[in-house]
Amino acid sequence: MKSNLNIEMLSTGDEVLYGQITDTNATWLSDYLFAQGYVITSRYTQGDNLQQLIATLQQRSQVNDILIVNGGLGPTSDDLTAQAAAQANHESLVLFPQWVEKMQQYFAQRGKPMPSSNMKQAMLPSSATIIDNPVGTACGFHMIINNCQIYFTPGVPSEFKQMVSQQIIADLQSKFPILDKPCCYRLTTMGRTESDLADEIESTLTVPDDITIGYRSAMPFIELKLTAKQSQQPAMDKLWYELNALVKDNLIYVGTIGLAPLVSQLLREHHQPIIIIEQQTAGLIAYPLYNNQAPIICSQVLGIDQDIGQIVNQLKSTYPQAVILALHDYDIASGRFKLQLLTANHKYYYQLKYNGRRYHLATEQTILAAVAHDILRRHLLRLPLIGQYTWLQTEQIDSVG
Repeated sequence: MKSNLNIEMLSTGDEVLYGQITDTNATWLSDYLFAQGYVITSRYTQGDNLQQLIATLQQRSQVNDILIVNGGLGPTSDDLTAQAAAQANHESLVLFPQWVEKMQQYFAQRGKPMPSSNMKQAMLPSSATIIDNPVGTACGFHMIINNCQIYFTPGVPSEFKQMVSQQIIADLQSKFPILDKPCCYRLTTMGRTESDLADEIESTLTVPDDITIGYRSAMPFIELKLTAKQSQQPAMDKLWYELNALVKDNLIYVGTIGLAPLVSQLLREHHQPIIIIEQQTAGLIAYPLYNNQAPIICSQVLGIDQDIGQIVNQLKSTYPQAVILALHDYDIASGRFKLQLLTANHKYYYQLKYNGRRYHLATEQTILAAVAHDILRRHLLRLPLIGQYTWLQTEQIDSVG
């Protein structure tokens, strides 16, 4: 068996190629296969053009060991994948009666006759082996072209994910067993730039050649990632400990939980109800907390002419045990804004200034929301409320209680 497999995902469809939809299937597949020990080596996108699809299948099957093709298995005229697969392997489409019967059962269970157009979904290349679709009418199929193992899958995410996780992965594991799986450790920081972190890490830590440190920037977060083979785990653990110590002042979470889910989890663990008041962030503070089951008892987006102080005092009087977080009076020109955190026993009033690189408003709103979430995290973990953010200046603080 080859030690390094070439595995490619081929996404099909004009809507994917032209950016009209986001290819979430490709992102999910890369992450899922990595967790199983398989590394996607490339991605390819092809539109709904029959001759181009045929040429792409012939060419990509010559340079890959495994090809996972996604999309183009529906009943309409622009679903061309099965036809392209047959012609790429110089064979005919044939009717698979077993899939016709499965589709008829699918529609009968819903009290509907099967449309004649769905017969197209049972027309597969003659050498194909059906991959079952338990939740839809588009079966997947497997075939070999140019010694490449090719798995054809539907584009609907729920169908695609079930097909991969319940059937295709088992076939891959039987054909290509993994002896030394890749291993990945992740942590996320906030408050420093990617170049700043990279300079300190590279000048301070000794990184073995077989361990890779990766960086992913999505302002205001920088994710750091260690990747190596599982056999290198002792060396990886040592480096991981050193990396955590190096970035501890800016570390906000380990793994992939996300800041808002972490804050929501901490609020639940502390049985701490919370009230969110915001202006220019327009709900971006409350929305992800609400979606992660945080104990929010009230959230409000206020206009610039409303009296924040009066509203906060009224809410504190009504809900004395709630934590109130208020972010308001953001001035786009100067980057200044105000933040209040009121607990059962204490009141904190900050005037802060964002002095980092200026972005469009949506990104700056995301940055402000992340600052608010991190202040909640720090409060719940009993850390200093304002972190060491190179792009945030504390201009004034008042504390009562």
